[in-house]
Amino acid sequence: MKYRIAAYISGSGSNLKAILDYSLQKKIASEVVLVIANKDASGLEYPASLGIETAVIPRKEMPRKEFVSMQLDLLEKHNVDLIVLAGYIKKLPKEVTDKYSRRILNIHPALLPKFGGKGMYGINVHKSVIDAGEKYSGPTIHFVDDIYDNGEILLQKKVEVSVDDTPESLQKKVLKLEHLAYPEAIRLLEERR
Repeated sequence: MKYRIAAYISGSGSNLKAILDYSLQKKIASEVVLVIANKDASGLEYPASLGIETAVIPRKEMPRKEFVSMQLDLLEKHNVDLIVLAGYIKKLPKEVTDKYSRRILNIHPALLPKFGGKGMYGINVHKSVIDAGEKYSGPTIHFVDDIYDNGEILLQKKVEVSVDDTPESLQKKVLKLEHLAYPEAIRLLEERR
């Protein structure tokens, strides 16, 4: 199975870049056909340089109805059949999660179900993992539903939390694994495993 992917980002898009590179190197069959950001993110530059359509759809600057319809129109225009949230820190509208049920993936920088939920993103997650005295951390790829970090887990990768880890050093270790995990999760879906 080859997917037409829409990626949602909020920042540098390093996970998106990993997915794009795997796709360009034919390590996954699927291709990214659309990138949506909630603000003018630096991560839009790389996909734009590859000729992929990018769009900035900021929630605060438009009525909700327009915010939803812009997304649905773009997803339909590009025949998207898989959405990947690659560092997108906003919650998707229910209209999108309903239409693409079991076809939206998110990456979370901790071993869910621990350290998930509202406010658990970025450095907050790694600080919480260290404060809790966890021995392991790592990224989780999961299906998205209406609750933050709640959907069925597709893939997790583990890294040891060392005694001298800071939130920043742990974040770097986990990010390395994220760049391997996301393309691998897409390949699992392609192979229907």
